[in-house]
Amino acid sequence: MRNAFAKAITELAIADERIVLLSGDIGNRLFDDFKARCPDRFYNCGVAEANMIGVAAGLAMCGLRPVCYTIAPFVTYRCIEQIRVDLCYHRLPVTIVGTGAGLAYASLGGTHHSCEEVGMLRLLPEMNVLTPADAMEVRALLRATFQQDQPTYMRIGKKGEPIVHAAPPAGLALGQSIPMRAGKDLCLLANGVLLPIVLQAADQLSAEGITAEVISFPTVKPLDEAALRRIFASHTLIATIEEHSVLGGFGGAVAEWLADHPHPEARLVRFGTPDNFYHDIGDQDEARAHFGLTAEAITTALRRSLNVACSP
Repeated sequence: MRNAFAKAITELAIADERIVLLSGDIGNRLFDDFKARCPDRFYNCGVAEANMIGVAAGLAMCGLRPVCYTIAPFVTYRCIEQIRVDLCYHRLPVTIVGTGAGLAYASLGGTHHSCEEVGMLRLLPEMNVLTPADAMEVRALLRATFQQDQPTYMRIGKKGEPIVHAAPPAGLALGQSIPMRAGKDLCLLANGVLLPIVLQAADQLSAEGITAEVISFPTVKPLDEAALRRIFASHTLIATIEEHSVLGGFGGAVAEWLADHPHPEARLVRFGTPDNFYHDIGDQDEARAHFGLTAEAITTALRRSLNVACSP
C-alpha cells in the first residue's frame, strides 16, 4: 500500500503544483521518484512529527496542499494537539497518511501499534477519516481527498497487502461504500485492510449454505449513511470488522449511527481488538489470531450469532 501511495502522490503532484510532501524521517528511498520530479516540494521534517503538522498548517495557510507521511502511531498519538488546534480548528486542507496502521508493525511492540487512532481522530471536528482496504482504494481515495478542502487522515498498511480490486474504484468519493458481494443471510461491513479476510469468511459461510453480503467501508468519517439505512432495513444480522479497537473506531461509529436510527429487528456485532494492549511479540498474522481477526475465528463467531451449529 505504501508503494501505491508513493506512486499516486507523485502522479498527483506532477499535475498539481500545490501538493507538498512532508516526511517524518522515513520513506526517503520510497519517494525518490517524487523528489526527482518535484525536487522543491519534498521536506524531511525529521523525528519531529508534531512540528511537521505545524509546518503543514503554515504551508496550507499559504495556499498549498501539504501531505504528512510517517508511521501511523507517531503521526497521530504524538501530534493530537497540533492536529486538533493547527489543522481542524482552522479547517486546513492537510492530508495525514499513517503507514503501518493497526497491527502491521506487531513485531516491533506496542509503541508501533495503532489500534485507537481512528477513534481518536474521528472525534475531531472537520476531520475526515479514511481506511482504504488495498492499493486500489488508496489511489482512488487519495485523488478524492484533493477534491475537497478539509483535514483528512488516511491509515494505510505497510506492504504486501492483497489487491482486492482489479482497478481503482471509479468515481469513489469520501463517504461512499463499495459493494463487494451480494447475500441475504447477513451483512459484513469490512473496514480497511481486513477486507480480504472478510471475503474469506464470506466464502467459508457460503460453503455452508449461508450467504453474506459484503461491503467495503473505506471511509469512517463521513459514513455512508444511505448504505447503512438500506443495510439495517434489509438484514437482521450486521457485523463490522476492523483492525482497530472495538471502542471508537468503525464499529463504534456504526453503533452510534444505529443508536440515532434504531432498527429493532437488526442486531449489530463488532469485530476488532478488545480494550487491552497486545504485549506479545509476533508478526501481524499472529497478532490477528490473538485477537480473533482471522477468517476462521470470524466465521465461528458469526455461526454462533446466527444460531447455526458449528461443523464437527
